[in-house]
Amino acid sequence: MAFTKKTVRDADVAGKRVLMRVDFNVPLKDGVVTDDTRVRAAIPTIEYLKEQGAKIILMSHLGRPKGDGPEPQFSLKPAADKLAELTGYDVKFVDDTYGEKAKAAVDALQDGEILVLENVRFDKREKKNDPEIAKTLASYGDVFVLDAFGTAHRAQGSVVGPAAYLPAYAGFLLEKEVDTLTGIFAEPERPFVAIVGGSKVSSKIGVLDHLIDSADTLIIGGGMAYTFFLAKGYTVGTSLKEEDWVERAGEMLKKAEDKGVKILLPIDNVVADHFGEDAEGEVVDSDKIPDDRMGMDIGPKTRELYADAIKAAKTVFWNGPMGVFEMDQFAAGTEAVARAVADSDCTSIIGGGDSVAAINKFGLADKMSWISTGGGASMELVEGKALPGVEALLDA
Repeated sequence: MAFTKKTVRDADVAGKRVLMRVDFNVPLKDGVVTDDTRVRAAIPTIEYLKEQGAKIILMSHLGRPKGDGPEPQFSLKPAADKLAELTGYDVKFVDDTYGEKAKAAVDALQDGEILVLENVRFDKREKKNDPEIAKTLASYGDVFVLDAFGTAHRAQGSVVGPAAYLPAYAGFLLEKEVDTLTGIFAEPERPFVAIVGGSKVSSKIGVLDHLIDSADTLIIGGGMAYTFFLAKGYTVGTSLKEEDWVERAGEMLKKAEDKGVKILLPIDNVVADHFGEDAEGEVVDSDKIPDDRMGMDIGPKTRELYADAIKAAKTVFWNGPMGVFEMDQFAAGTEAVARAVADSDCTSIIGGGDSVAAINKFGLADKMSWISTGGGASMELVEGKALPGVEALLDA
C-alpha cells in the first residue's frame, strides 16, 4: 500500500527555509539523551534537506511541561547536541520558540544550516492547536515537512498547524511508517501472528478487534490477559483487571472463534504477593491464581507456547510487553517473546511504545524488520484511523 500524500522528494527546497516537525521526545537522564532512536530516525530526511541546500528549522516537544514557560529539565538542547554528535553537523540551538530570539536565529540561517527551536510545549497553546501558534511557526518557513510520526495522531499546533499556511510534505520516516504499518495489514505473508500486551484491554480494544479481522493467531499477554481470564470464568486474585470490559473481552473471544482465528492466552503465570522491586515470583497455572497474588509475567509453559507460534509465523506484529519487564525478575516472558521474534525468519513489525523499550533492553533492535517510533500513532493506524498530521498534508 503506497503512501498517498506528497513527500519531501516532491518539494523544491533549494535555498528555502524548511520548517520540519520532528519527534525528539527522547528520554533524558542528568541532561543526557539515554535512547537516541528517535533522533536517528529523523536523520535521513535532515540529510536530504541539507544536501538539497535547504535552511532547516527543526521543532519538537519533549516530555510534559506545564506550558507556562521554560522548564530546563524539558529543554531540547540535549537532543540538538545528540543530533550534532550523530551526524557531525554543526547544529544550532535557540532557547526560544515563538519570540524575537527564535525569529532572529531563523533569519540568520544560511543554506544547508540546521537550527533546533526550543520545546514547542513550553507554551500551552501548542496542545490546543491555537492558530496564533501555527501562524508564528509558519512564518519561519517557506515549506513545512512533517516527519514526526510519533505525534502524527495529535491535532496540535506544530503538527497540523503550519500545513494551513505553507506547502506541506511528509518526511521519509513518516512515509515509511505509514507504508509499513498499513502494508502489513493489506497483504501480510501468512501465517500472520499478532502479539498484544500491556496493561489494559480498554486502551487497545480497537487494535484487538482489527487484529482479529486480519491475523491468523493473536497472542495476548500483560495485564490485559487477566480481564480475558475473567471472561473465561477464572479468578485472578489481585491482578490488574477491568471489570467493565469482561463482557467485551468475552465477545472478542467468541468473534475470534467464529472467524477461525486462534487466540493464545497465558496457560501459566508468574505471580507475586505485591507489586515492587523486592517482590518474589512463583509460577501458577492460569486457572489457579491465589486470591492474594497478582500476575506479573507469563510463565515458562506460556513462553514456550508463544515462541512456538512465533517460530511458525511469516509475519509478526508486536505491541506491548508480556509482564512487568522493567523489573528484571518479571522480564523473562517479554524477553522470551522478543528473542523468539528476533530468531524467527518472519517479517517483524514492532508497534512502538514499551515494546521498543523492551527490545532495546534486550539488545535485539537490529534483529527486527521495522521498529515504529510511534506508540499511540502506530496503534491508531493499525485500527484504521486517519492521523490528523498525515491528513493535513497536501494530497498527491
